Parts: sequence; structure tokens; C-alpha cells
Amino acid sequence: MRLFQGDYDKETIFGEDPVAMAARWIGEGAAGLHIVDLDGARGEYTANQGAVEAIVLAVKEKSGARPVTTQVGGGIRAMHSIERWLSMGIDRVIIGTAAVEEPELITRAAVKFPGRVWVGIDARGGKVAVDGWTRTTEKDAVDLAHEVQDRGAGGIVYTNIERDGTGKGVDAEAVADLAEQLDVPVIASGGVHNADDVRRLREYGTTNIVGVIVGRALYENSVSMAELLVAAGQ
Repeated sequence: MRLFQGDYDKETIFGEDPVAMAARWIGEGAAGLHIVDLDGARGEYTANQGAVEAIVLAVKEKSGARPVTTQVGGGIRAMHSIERWLSMGIDRVIIGTAAVEEPELITRAAVKFPGRVWVGIDARGGKVAVDGWTRTTEKDAVDLAHEVQDRGAGGIVYTNIERDGTGKGVDAEAVADLAEQLDVPVIASGGVHNADDVRRLREYGTTNIVGVIVGRALYENSVSMAELLVAAGQ
């Protein structure tokens, strides 16, 4: 399922079988899989753990010896949640709301699981949105990036909510500007429409940008995995 600009009233379901979708993208050569528990992100009860476990198993089976990174975010606001996801084979967790409301969690988790605890910074108008993008804070996105880096976050997943699901193109300039200020790796997310978006990110020559998350464009066949991999130099 995908949202349009983070709006839960504008959900689009692209498939009933997330495991089959995961296997498809890995089979086509994706270097990683970004999983979001949308129920958890809104602070609601989630029954998605079983589905994520099945996805992890499918990824391992489909990728074989090829290294594929799996990461999950959505509703991770306590140490026991971090431990649960990592124990089932997820490579890293993405913490969002808790990075703003309980920043000490980043510090403790980063010490216990170095490199495996990243922070998702979801920006709307330059400010951080939380609770599954349903609430925008007064926290500056760039300031938060510096703070969580200092707390030991392994990396940043930066999403421009206003472009997410729109196909208007990734905000390459904003991503590059953020990455150039940090020492930790950054993954871009939101608005990717075609392979040119990936090329624009590479043109900035910022080595800290280590990946880009593509969702709707793949599901709607606006771009193929093969085209994206070529644009990424893989």
C-alpha cells in the first residue's frame, strides 16, 4: 500500500501479497527492501509482524548469496520493539517519532546495536512530521539530523512528504544539502518518478547519499528496476 503525500485517506493498494511483492523486487535486483508498518506508524495496534517475518525469509531465499539489506520503520518507540524487529532478521530499524519525543532512545539503542539503528526524518515544509505523518512539529529537519547523528544514529532516511507518492521527482537539492552536512549515510525517499531522479542524486557527487527508496513509480510501471539500477551505476 502507498499513500499520497502522507494522506491516509488517499491510500492505494498495489497488491494483496506483500511477500510476493518483496520477492519480485529482490528477484529484479533491488539492493534493499524498505518496509513500513503503517498501522504502527499511527500508534495503532499492529498485526503486521508475521508478514514482515515472512518477507525477511522470502528475501533470504530469493537473494541467495547476494547481500540484500532489509529495514523496517513505523511505530518503533521502545527498546523492546527495536529488539523484536532485529531479532527476526531485519538488518536495521528506522526510528521516527521517538527520535523527536524520546531522543534518549536513539542513544541507548545505538550503543546496543551500533549501525543498525537509523532515523527516519520525514519533512513537511522543512519541519519534522511525526505519528505517521499525521502531525507536523516545529522541529527543523536539518537540526534533528545533526542531533541524532550526535546520538549515534547509523544513518538517516530523509523523506520529503510533499513529494511522496506524487511522482513529481525527488527533491535532490534538499537531500544533497542535508547529506553534505552530515558524516552518516543518507537514503533519499519521496517523489521518485523515473531513472532521471536517481541520476540527479548521483550528479551531486555526495558520497553520503547511499541509496534511494522507490515505491509508487515501480508499482505503476513508470520506471523499471533495470532502469533504476543502471542509473545508480549498478
